[in-house]
Amino acid sequence: MKLCQTRTSQATGLKMSAVPCGINGFGRIGRLVTRVLVKDSEAKLLQINAGSATTDYMAYQFKYDSAHGRWDGTTVVEGDDLVINGQRIKTTRARDPKDIGWGKNGVQYVCESTGAFLTAESAKGHIEAGAKKVIFSAPAKDDSLTIVMGVNAGDYKGQTNFVSCASCTTNGLAPLVKCINDKFGVEEGLMTTIHAMTATQAVVDSSSRKDWRGGRAGSGNIIPSSTGAAKAVAKVIPAVKGKLTGMAFRVPTLDVSVVDLTCKLKTPTTYEEICNEVKRSASGDMKGILSYTEEELVSQDFLTNPASSTFDAKAGIMLNPTFVKLVTWYDNEWGYSNRVKDLMVHVAKVDGHK
Repeated sequence: MKLCQTRTSQATGLKMSAVPCGINGFGRIGRLVTRVLVKDSEAKLLQINAGSATTDYMAYQFKYDSAHGRWDGTTVVEGDDLVINGQRIKTTRARDPKDIGWGKNGVQYVCESTGAFLTAESAKGHIEAGAKKVIFSAPAKDDSLTIVMGVNAGDYKGQTNFVSCASCTTNGLAPLVKCINDKFGVEEGLMTTIHAMTATQAVVDSSSRKDWRGGRAGSGNIIPSSTGAAKAVAKVIPAVKGKLTGMAFRVPTLDVSVVDLTCKLKTPTTYEEICNEVKRSASGDMKGILSYTEEELVSQDFLTNPASSTFDAKAGIMLNPTFVKLVTWYDNEWGYSNRVKDLMVHVAKVDGHK
């Protein structure tokens, strides 16, 4: 097995090897998880399986990003290897997970970001290829365990080989819901996410038999869409099961989205008290996951923000002591990619990785 650099655990003070990671799929999330992993001392990226992309094209895709800018380090191609900031990363092009060869390259924890293998059954090839655990960078399409960091990380106890990081919107919404529900109780709520366009949308009018509006030009329209993100919050916060649902508006921006959570509270309060509670959580038990701002910001100001969710104190409104509209921003690419990394490292720690 390949040796990885060591790190010092903040909890124990002991030297621990960095988590040996691999990525399957080199799309938007795969590339950004790569950026996160390369700069993170707790993880070491050893291999990327990228389908048909050549190594020189992978280097180009990695270096230049229309949303997050040019990579600020070095990127060198050496045969089938990418050398990023001096870190050598094997690249492979297997279509079937069982043929990727994670084990022979020392990979134990895999980020599954192709979108094609989102069930335990379809992803078991990763385990056959030598991986220890698989993290889905999307909602699972079966009953695989779902973890949102900062919300229900304790639910993972090593009991499964397959864990979903949920969706970017669930990661944006769930920390705020947890904060509010724990303190005031959520009786019921409706969520709307104003969501940046994604690669699944058409640039110009196309066709979609399943979603007629979804087939229209994402680059020039505000498009109402369905989302399971609000209902999915119940997977990580069972207390709100049946109390939340929501929808999305896809808008023609490259990145950064915002959630409007309109909810009825169990305990009467004031908007000031809500803000104080979110601020407390953001500087306490949810630090790094939930953030807080009183500045008058717009979407671009949250680009490449690593938090899952940034509560906008000046954007919300309250009708009465139990009925409130709360607004929180999230970089649906960068914030989420950071949580994928965090989940990979968390799973490894629980597994006793040393």
